[in-house]
Amino acid sequence: QVQLVESGGGLVQDGGSLRLSCAATSGRFLSMNRMGWYRQGPGEQRELVARFTDIGSAQYGDSVKGRFTISRDNAKNMVYLQMNSLKAEDTGVYYCNYRQFGASDYWGQGTQVTVSS
Repeated sequence: QVQLVESGGGLVQDGGSLRLSCAATSGRFLSMNRMGWYRQGPGEQRELVARFTDIGSAQYGDSVKGRFTISRDNAKNMVYLQMNSLKAEDTGVYYCNYRQFGASDYWGQGTQVTVSS
C-alpha cells in the first residue's frame, strides 16, 4: 500500500503562484521516479501535469511547460509542484500519483486549485 496526501491548493488570482506538496508513505521502498501530478478540470478528463520518468527526468504536459516545475525530496518521500503564471484554465483538482507496473496506480485524495480571472 502507498498513501499519498496532497496539500497546498487554494484560491489564487490569474498570474499568481502556488506550490503543491505530496507526502508519500508506505511500508515498502518507494521509487520517487514513479511520482507525478495529474489534474482534472470541471467536466474534463484527468490529464498529466508533470511526472518523473523512469530515468528520473521530468516530463510535463504541453499546457504547463515553462510555467510549472516538479521537484522532489527523496529523503522525505515528498514531491512538489511549483506553479507559476497561473491561468484560469489551470483550475481543477490536482492529484498526486504513484504509478505501478502490472497493477493499479495509487492516487491521493486531490487538492483543489482555483485560479480567478
